[in-house]
Amino acid sequence: MSKLHYFSSDISNRELPKQFTFPFNYTPHPLAIIASEKLQCYLKTQKDFNHDFGIDDPDSQNALGKMFGVLVVKDPNGKLGYIAAFSGKLAESTQHSFFVPPIYDILVKDGFYRTTENELNNINKEIESIENNNKFLTIQKHFEQQYQKHTQLLTTEKQHIKARQKARKQAYKTLQENLSKSEVINYQNKLNQLKINENFYLREYEVYLNDKLSTLKTELDSFKSRLEFLKKERAQKSAWVQQEIFKHYSFLNTSLGEKNLLDIFSNTKQNIPAGAGDCCAPKLLQYAFLNKLTPICMAEFWWGKPLVTSIRKHGYFYPACVGKCKPILSHMLEGLDIEENPIYDELKAAKEIEVIYEDDTLAVINKPADLLSVSGTEIEDSVYTRMRKRFPNATGPLIVHRLDMSTSGVLVIVKTKEAHHFLQDQFKDKTIQKRYVALLDGLLPEKTGEISLPLKVDFHHRPKQMVCFDKGKKALTKWETIDVINGKTKVHFYPITGRTHQLRMHAAHHLGLNTPIVGDDLYGKKTNRLHLHAEYIAFIHPKTKQQIEFTVKSEF
Repeated sequence: MSKLHYFSSDISNRELPKQFTFPFNYTPHPLAIIASEKLQCYLKTQKDFNHDFGIDDPDSQNALGKMFGVLVVKDPNGKLGYIAAFSGKLAESTQHSFFVPPIYDILVKDGFYRTTENELNNINKEIESIENNNKFLTIQKHFEQQYQKHTQLLTTEKQHIKARQKARKQAYKTLQENLSKSEVINYQNKLNQLKINENFYLREYEVYLNDKLSTLKTELDSFKSRLEFLKKERAQKSAWVQQEIFKHYSFLNTSLGEKNLLDIFSNTKQNIPAGAGDCCAPKLLQYAFLNKLTPICMAEFWWGKPLVTSIRKHGYFYPACVGKCKPILSHMLEGLDIEENPIYDELKAAKEIEVIYEDDTLAVINKPADLLSVSGTEIEDSVYTRMRKRFPNATGPLIVHRLDMSTSGVLVIVKTKEAHHFLQDQFKDKTIQKRYVALLDGLLPEKTGEISLPLKVDFHHRPKQMVCFDKGKKALTKWETIDVINGKTKVHFYPITGRTHQLRMHAAHHLGLNTPIVGDDLYGKKTNRLHLHAEYIAFIHPKTKQQIEFTVKSEF
């Protein structure tokens, strides 16, 4: 089966994109959507492989969702079509007839990876055989028991000698006043000789005890030296095969310039992530460059059971991962005319900050959506920079809490250090009352509830967060339904903790409300804006020590 699939319907009237898709933040072009729909139709009807995506039975223990991607291309004759890819393996294989091949197939028969994998398996079997060998275990146990016994005997003898030395020293002090100078010298020499004799005795006693263990130790060392040799050989082979994999994963760009993973990640501060190069986007671009196909636009979508950690919903489009793919695509996309990150246009749009309260200690503002609370590495404009200009004489750090860039609503600005510490303590003690309003993209089975899902940063998809029950930080949200509008649910969120993207994650995750906030471009589907608004806040004023509260209604 050809890897290039031509559009069966006439798409000649479709306008081509002016620039290639910015892979890390995009709205799929209509052509990419058409290609995705065709791929999804194939996935629903294909007989080429067996894979349980968990669509019909999400509770299936064997179900595994998968990321798929499409790249709309133009062949050398100017005809439009698309190629398709999947991330990692599919049905325990890296190659399927409908999809482009991997950058490098580590599973190829008789290849260096499979050969080394067999060698490592044999080493592991021998290590396991030795570690479970009854003779080895018996000798090891006997040696440890005897060693502990001998150690205790030696320790006891040292304690006895130390006690005798202490007694002699005490006796010497008692007799010293009644002894002549020559008798003192003789007594000291006697004590020193006794100490030398006892130290010599201890060394001899230790040699004697060790000698009694020598036979056991020789047998034990024979097993241990073999284990140490095998583990060292395993480590060396593992390190070698990993470096070879990095060398064989070699990526092209439009000018057919070639770099492998070692070249690409050499100038980054991160280690090469596991699975780098096995995602959809690098596979698609590599096949296009190798076969003289011109990339037009691309899109990636999730198919099947959601992940427990990151937000992945069946049929939703997602950008390329930052951790694995950004360094690779930075090379592969050289020479292509790429769209600018659409977030820059959103942030460039003029947004006025409404000040709803101000005194000599603090101010309360209504932050517009799509404005950073503090400046980023590439974007300076933020609430902080604007407030610094508005309050040039402020002595405090101004920002005492933050709202996500996409979130609008009430934000407190402090003008003095004292006020900052006072408000900061209230946030730490969780005495500040906050309420958010959000519009969810669907209906909820319950009217109220509580969500507890621990969160941590998703390193491969920054700034996204992920659920992690082992290392995540506690995140708790209470919620209640306030209205249902055209199949969408309006809710109040009451965050008990204040983790990054907490409300967005708790809304979208399938273990939470399983219903993303409307317009959530990270965890749901992008619209005109994120429909999340910090509506209410109440706190103790740092100067008057009286509670004050503010409410700003949302625009949705």
